[in-house]
Amino acid sequence: MIAEGIPGFYDFDGKRISRPSKKRHPSFEGRPMGAFLSQPLNLVCRDFDEIRAFLSTCRYVSDWEQFGLRDHWMPPEEFEKTRQGDCDDFALWTWRQLLGLGYDARFVVGRAGRYGAGHAWVSFRVHDRIFIVESLLARYRKFPRLETLRYRPSISVEVIGSQTKFFEHQKRTVEPPLRIVAPLVFEWLIFKLRMLSRLPLLPFYILRRIYRRRKH
Repeated sequence: MIAEGIPGFYDFDGKRISRPSKKRHPSFEGRPMGAFLSQPLNLVCRDFDEIRAFLSTCRYVSDWEQFGLRDHWMPPEEFEKTRQGDCDDFALWTWRQLLGLGYDARFVVGRAGRYGAGHAWVSFRVHDRIFIVESLLARYRKFPRLETLRYRPSISVEVIGSQTKFFEHQKRTVEPPLRIVAPLVFEWLIFKLRMLSRLPLLPFYILRRIYRRRKH
């Protein structure tokens, strides 16, 4: 769920802007970010383990399947009740919880590898260390640092005082050299093997269900 960014290859700060461009970032149009922070939540998490525990009970469902809309951002208090939504719903709820824990956290919209043209996640900073929170990977405490290269922020939102502020991020034009990437490959391989280790049992469970149905 959490990975530390590779220093120099994730733009956390960005450039302060008044509002995201309607043309380039239509997702923010008509969505006052303060509204996602105004209503109380029933669940107030005390740490990351409690955040992960809740998210592990939630199901990914596309906006089209759930609302018949191409893009809909569910308020965190609604997501908490339905326990289903897409990446922005997961991320908005996680953002609320991290802010409540006192983290310097941002809600981020951008591009992220296999999640297609658009994705939403959370980032936070502790001193000079930057972390990315992938709410859709709640079953894992950490994911490999190498994966953070897939995350390319476009717009982030931060709470300053009682107001939400927007930041625009530049596209990354330089990739890390081999001397930085190479030491991280082993960590990435171990993570992938852990994911794959769950797969061999799947055919067994399917066959067992078929057998039980025929038996009854």
